Amino acid sequence: MKLVTQTEVLSDRFGDEKAVRIICESGFDGIDFSMFDLDEEPCILNKSGYKNHLKNLINIADSYGVTFEQAHAPFPSAKEDNKEYNDFMFEKLKKAIEVAGILDTKIIVVHPVQFSTDQKERNLELYRSLEPFAEEYGVKIALENMWGVKMIDGNRKIVPNVCSVAAEFNDYFDSLNSSNFTTCLDLGHCGLVGDDAASMIKDMNSRLGCLHIHDNDFIHDSHTLPYTRDMDWDSILKALAEVDYKGNFTYEADYFMKKFPDDLLPSCEKFMHDVGRSMMAKIESYRAAK
Repeated sequence: MKLVTQTEVLSDRFGDEKAVRIICESGFDGIDFSMFDLDEEPCILNKSGYKNHLKNLINIADSYGVTFEQAHAPFPSAKEDNKEYNDFMFEKLKKAIEVAGILDTKIIVVHPVQFSTDQKERNLELYRSLEPFAEEYGVKIALENMWGVKMIDGNRKIVPNVCSVAAEFNDYFDSLNSSNFTTCLDLGHCGLVGDDAASMIKDMNSRLGCLHIHDNDFIHDSHTLPYTRDMDWDSILKALAEVDYKGNFTYEADYFMKKFPDDLLPSCEKFMHDVGRSMMAKIESYRAAK
């Protein structure tokens, strides 16, 4: 199991090169490369010289013995009844898969989409349309459990959405070719829709390919550091040991750093590393005690 974190907050603040260097110097084993904000010129998917840029990132990581383990494609992956956006995004998703392949990542997360009708069939069609590119670049596409939004009594509320519960998530995955697809269980998303992260880990069991690890208060998708909100981490770590989880310990928890000044971000990253090492040690202790 490798300790991995995403580049998003650091890249937004400093650019990819410095982000990768800070992550490496903080002691992480691997990097989850974020490709989120398509409105920003610095996004790799908007760079004409992206291959040289990626080569520089690989060289930095190699110098520390760190690998690119995971990537995250931009989202939303599609919009209902918006052909112009969908055609545009399909090309960006293809390029994101190529970027993941160049970085030699094992997995790229591509969000499923909320559709008003034929949701499963339309999502599977989207994923299958991307499958040839995953195969070409040697990357597995990971589905993720999602949440949606609904206005209830005039208030915006988070509600279940596509792949929110284990039975549906498992069904989606089982409908695809496991050679080119896997699952990313976002632990924070579980509680937002009323499910329990530990139970979902057990229900997915061997289908579980990778994780997004972060904490929340079951109301807001905070993407913050474990132990700072309300999730039951002891039960989660025990569940990972119980199912003999083989993937990486991958954070998507760096939003807590956003309000810190630049000079403190390396310290934030190092503390996040230390928390992760402690949690990984607990998983191994629970695994040994089985």
